[in-house]
Amino acid sequence: MKSRGTSRIYWAAAIAGCAFAASGPAWADAMDNLLDKLLAKGALTKQDYDQLKTEKAQEQKAAPPVVTPSNAPSSSAFPPAGDQGLVRMMDPEKGIGLHVGPVDVTVSGEINGFYVHDSPDTAGPTHVIDGGLAAVGSNTTSAVRNGLLPGNFAVDLKTKQEGLDIVAHFGLYPGLNNVSGVGGANSSGTSHALGTSGIDFRQQYLTIGSPDLGTFKVGRDIGLFGQEAILNDFTLFGVGSTGSNTAPSNTSLGRIGLGYVYTDWIPQITYTTPTFAGFAVTAGIFQPFDAFNFSGDSGTLGGHDSPQIQAKIAYTVPFPPSSGFKGQLWTNVVTQELKSGGGTDALATGKSVQGTGWDFGGKLDYGPAELVAYGYIGDGLGTTGLFFDAVSPEGKTRSSDGYLFQGSYTFFNKLTLSGSYGLSHLDLASGEFAPTLVKDNESYAFGAKYHLTSWVNLIAEYTHTTSTAHNGNSASDDAYTAGAIAFF
Repeated sequence: MKSRGTSRIYWAAAIAGCAFAASGPAWADAMDNLLDKLLAKGALTKQDYDQLKTEKAQEQKAAPPVVTPSNAPSSSAFPPAGDQGLVRMMDPEKGIGLHVGPVDVTVSGEINGFYVHDSPDTAGPTHVIDGGLAAVGSNTTSAVRNGLLPGNFAVDLKTKQEGLDIVAHFGLYPGLNNVSGVGGANSSGTSHALGTSGIDFRQQYLTIGSPDLGTFKVGRDIGLFGQEAILNDFTLFGVGSTGSNTAPSNTSLGRIGLGYVYTDWIPQITYTTPTFAGFAVTAGIFQPFDAFNFSGDSGTLGGHDSPQIQAKIAYTVPFPPSSGFKGQLWTNVVTQELKSGGGTDALATGKSVQGTGWDFGGKLDYGPAELVAYGYIGDGLGTTGLFFDAVSPEGKTRSSDGYLFQGSYTFFNKLTLSGSYGLSHLDLASGEFAPTLVKDNESYAFGAKYHLTSWVNLIAEYTHTTSTAHNGNSASDDAYTAGAIAFF
């Protein structure tokens, strides 16, 4: 039987053990030292010592997670990333977020707003272009609106399980302007009181992979064909061509349909290889799209027997670091069966044609200078959007092509001046007569971006847009833009 003194020591040690175990790793270590000393002095029997160690371990396991204060002195004081049940502040250089046990939770986003003044050609018979992207109207217009990007709020959950890197991504894209809701969150605008903007939930995907295995992606994300064109377009951070400025929707056109076909956000299952000798390949199956009558002069095809296929080859040019050059080359392909689903489709039920497009481009950087060149060709690809105006009312495919050239130069790491020219061309199908169908949409744009802070950029642009029909009709407009965009 233990003496009364030993019993008091036992209970004091037990109480201290519970408190220490609930107080965190440092106190738990101190408790271990205390128990070791009590055992060495003979104040505890080996049986009591083992029991207290067991109780301490159980208490520590059941204790609530430790939340590190936001004013902790430095990240070096945090427990290792693998510790379970711990909430720790993320290194600010890696983003806004927290380490929650083995999971990194980060948030990021973007906000923009622009004043846009647009001067279009007046409406008239010689300015009719079906599928033209130049604005036409009787008056100049003013708007406070989003640019090519709506806003963005994104959440990433990242972890490693069974040796695999796993990421779950959710991206919401809210707009500034009222939308009609007819055609989605970025539908035509409605400039009247008591309206509401749209939220485009355009991203939700899961990636699973490793540096040796490559990466699988499942979900909704940006497509491959035309991806580099829009991501390297300087009007992505501004407005570019307005599309419509009278009642703006949540996005402008930028250079969509004026040098490239919109890549879009598409449900997909893709695989990207590890990079080998500078090369990486991505391929996958995508949700098939209809052949869509965008201009009013085209046929529709809505049968979906097989998936859309897209693939990419990307190459990083191995310039020596001392040269100061950086270079990238890429090519993408998209192909899909455009099949009749019956009804009002352009072909008899079950009949089909193939819609295919190829693109190719490159980017070269040298210090503060950057050059981008891009082109595409297609048959049954359409123009502006994937498979928009891709077939005639009789179901025959139309050929299309386009290109853009862009140059930028940054002064003092603050002010970037950019200029670009691009054109998208659509041919008539064999034997087709559609005189007012768009033949060319083209624009040239100039922009200035001032890097005000690590988040905020001030933007000014001028864009001249011209549309031409197959019968020679033409229309043009001039857009002047000033605003700001912030990334966090």
